[in-house]
Amino acid sequence: MDQKDRMREMEEQQIRINDNVSRIKNKIVIMSGKGGVGKTTVAVNIASGLAKKGLRVGIMDVDIHGPNVPKMLGMEGRTLNYDENGMIPLQVTGNLKAISMSFLLPDPESPVIWRGPMKIQLINQFLGDVQWGDLDYLVIDLPPGTGDETLSIAQQIKGAYALIVTTPQEVALLDSRKALNFARKLDMPILGVIENMSGFVCPHCGKDIDLFKKGGGEKAAHEMNVNFLGRLPVDPNMVTSGDDGTPMVLNDEGSVSIRPLFEILDKILKKME
Repeated sequence: MDQKDRMREMEEQQIRINDNVSRIKNKIVIMSGKGGVGKTTVAVNIASGLAKKGLRVGIMDVDIHGPNVPKMLGMEGRTLNYDENGMIPLQVTGNLKAISMSFLLPDPESPVIWRGPMKIQLINQFLGDVQWGDLDYLVIDLPPGTGDETLSIAQQIKGAYALIVTTPQEVALLDSRKALNFARKLDMPILGVIENMSGFVCPHCGKDIDLFKKGGGEKAAHEMNVNFLGRLPVDPNMVTSGDDGTPMVLNDEGSVSIRPLFEILDKILKKME
C-alpha cells in the first residue's frame, strides 16, 4: 500500500469514527493516575448501573495490555463476530454492549506485546469499526497513566468527560492530580473524582476502619476545583462480584457499597443532563 492509499484509508476511518461518535450522546472516560485503585471495577459498575436504569450503554475496554472488563462482566473467553459493517460488540445485557482486546485474543492469558502505533490503530477500530449504534452513554475504561491510549481517546472523542478514580493514599492522590491536569491540558470537561477504597466497615463490630486513610480524594477535588462524586468503601462483596463476573450494582442490594454507588450514578446523570 502506497502513501496515497494509506492516507485515503485513514480519511475513511476518521469519517467512520466521526459518524459512530456522533450517535453517542454522552462519553465518560474513566481515568486514574496509577494502577491498583479499582478503576476497572468502578467503570464496570458505572456502565452496568446506567444500563440498569434503562439507558443504552456501551463499555469500551482500552486497557489493551490488561483487559479485565470481560472478566468482571462474565464474558471472559468470548470472541467477536463480524459482518460487512464491521465488528459486532458483545451484548452483556439487553442494553449493555462491550468491546475489549480480550475478545480478540486466543485465550485470556495471551500477552499483548505491542508498541504505541498498533495500540492507537486498535483504538481507532474500536471507535470507527464497532457497530455501537445509538447509545446514551459510552463508558471508556483506560489503562493507568497518561500514555498513548489516553491521549488517543482524548484527541478522538471531543467533549468526552473525564472521571478520575483515586484512593486516599498520598501516592495515589499525587497521580490523580496528574490525570486531572492532563484532562485540563487536553480541554476535556471533568466529571469529577471518586475516592475508592475509602474506609472499611468491620463485619463483626460495625466499626469504620480507615485502612488507606480517608478523605484525601475529596480534599484533592476541592483543591483542584472539580466535583467530588463520592466515596466507595473497601467491600469484600465488590471483589467477589468482580471475580464472579456479575457487577455488584446489579445484584447485591445488601452491600455497603450499593448506596454510595447509586448516589454517584445519580450525580453523574444530573451532571450530564
